[in-house]
Amino acid sequence: MKFDEYTGQTVFITGGASGIGKAQAVCFLRNGANVFVFDKEKKNVAEMEEQYSGQFTYALGSVTDKASVQRAVQHALHKFERIDILLNTAGILDGYVTTLETEEWLWDKVMDTNVKGTYLVTNVVLPYMLQQESGVIINMSSIAGFVAGGGGAAYTASKHAIIGYTKQLDYDYCRKGIRANAIAPGAIKTPMNKADFSGDGKIAEWVANQTPAGRWADPIEVGELTLFLASRAADYMHGVVIPIDGGWTNK
Repeated sequence: MKFDEYTGQTVFITGGASGIGKAQAVCFLRNGANVFVFDKEKKNVAEMEEQYSGQFTYALGSVTDKASVQRAVQHALHKFERIDILLNTAGILDGYVTTLETEEWLWDKVMDTNVKGTYLVTNVVLPYMLQQESGVIINMSSIAGFVAGGGGAAYTASKHAIIGYTKQLDYDYCRKGIRANAIAPGAIKTPMNKADFSGDGKIAEWVANQTPAGRWADPIEVGELTLFLASRAADYMHGVVIPIDGGWTNK
């Protein structure tokens, strides 16, 4: 998928060192955008930096640490002068545990990363977008934001929260040039889901069989959806949540 409009634009991606975030970074880089990745892990970013010299840079840190977020945003602005698109992609799973199996530290960790992290990064980036009178924010929800069974108690609660946050964010700022939407992936073959493919891979096989499309998706498919959702072609889409789940939520 090719978009000419991204040349010269800057995309700030959390969790962009692997999985869906990395696929999003690659998609925007291939379409001429400047990309800034903020992640706890350094893996994979060196190869992107080498391949897209001058077009890509990164900072290490956690979305749960406001000071780290502020430093990363300043780094991005110093390097590229503006942030046009924010992709709040960083997130963690909870092991599919029920509420009685969810210890308080796990609940806090999932909520801090998935929900508070999205809030913290958005609140640091948003004032600059408001100064520009333009900006696109795409948050990462999940099929677990619609239905049960896509995660445990904490993860499912966090992804429902992301949907509500996204709708309110767009409602509050759309008249000021901001457009906020969310993506809700289903079975995407990423490092976060590697446990499903371990051993004899029976869990991964079961998930594929339970998905109407009969397969897992590649992260690049989510990256390409992101390209469209951030583009001018989607300018009238506000506060929507787009499933990319092989028909899972049709069931």
